[in-house]
Amino acid sequence: MKRIFDIKKPGVAAMEKARQRVNELAKPIGSLGLLEDYAVKLSGIFGKTNFPPMKKAIAVFAADNGVWDEGYTPVPQSVTALQAVNMTKGVTGVGVLAACVKADVFVYDMGIRGFKGMKGIEDRRVGDGTRNIAKEAAMELSQAMQAITHGIDAAEALADKGYRLLGCGEMGICNTATSSAVLCALTGASPEDVVGRGAGLTDEQLEQKRAVVRRALDIHKPDPDNTLEVLRTLGGFDIAAMAGFFIGCAYRQIPAVIDGFISAVAALAASRFNPVVTDYLFASHQSAEPGFQTAMQALNMEAPLKLGLRLGEGSGCPLMMHVLDSSAAMLQNMATFAEAKIDSSKLVDIGR
Repeated sequence: MKRIFDIKKPGVAAMEKARQRVNELAKPIGSLGLLEDYAVKLSGIFGKTNFPPMKKAIAVFAADNGVWDEGYTPVPQSVTALQAVNMTKGVTGVGVLAACVKADVFVYDMGIRGFKGMKGIEDRRVGDGTRNIAKEAAMELSQAMQAITHGIDAAEALADKGYRLLGCGEMGICNTATSSAVLCALTGASPEDVVGRGAGLTDEQLEQKRAVVRRALDIHKPDPDNTLEVLRTLGGFDIAAMAGFFIGCAYRQIPAVIDGFISAVAALAASRFNPVVTDYLFASHQSAEPGFQTAMQALNMEAPLKLGLRLGEGSGCPLMMHVLDSSAAMLQNMATFAEAKIDSSKLVDIGR
């Protein structure tokens, strides 16, 4: 777990150099908005302004959740395994969108209930699904630590394969409930404010889901300053692994893209272990789940893409990867005022 605390901050000198170049490009100052900020942040992460094309991958962590036994969702738990398998075929949402930006998708079995494994899905199982958080702790402390470690290891393995832009997603029926519980514990938010309809619930089922999360919080009462205990009692193997993945990306100084609600909660957990992790993170889309904005506020981040997405799987990551590619291209390929023979002395930064 030493890697959690041994994370370097991005390079200030590289960011200053990137900002200077961005302001010298042949355009009104600040006119490319967030693309300029992303270019500066990427430069700090890579420690230079002339970084090579970013080889991309999206890690999807799949696991089942014992809280499914509460019966509030109409979605069969078998869907977790079915979709994990479909991801290896490139026919799910994340697979199709990832192909558009030439991002590879890697699927990890963290604890799909009853799953016997298959080619294309990496076995990182730490249990046969978690326990029901409405009755007992989701996992043992050793399992929580193992799941986080697997996430860190996955990020490092992808870094060793040459990937330089990573995204993180999940697959697991009922993981919006576990994510909501973790978010409530870490931020003090109420279930009424952050628990959403997930894959699709009626009003009655939504109220039952909120009651389940409320009951879990009442039973466990985890210390919000003890992130590991919050994950152990209320989380899922997927959430813990995703938190580890974000930590691993920061440890290896690689930019990482947050997907939607569940991914954002995992990113928040990672930032509670080490705040420097957020210096390596990029939010993607504004999830339609009500708890997403609460997680973003806690991270002090904003998601730029407003598309009404709520699929999960990491499906928002490839969309943001295209934005980051555009930002890098702007920084490295646009002409400066001097190169374009334009007098910039009269330009004013009007802000945004």
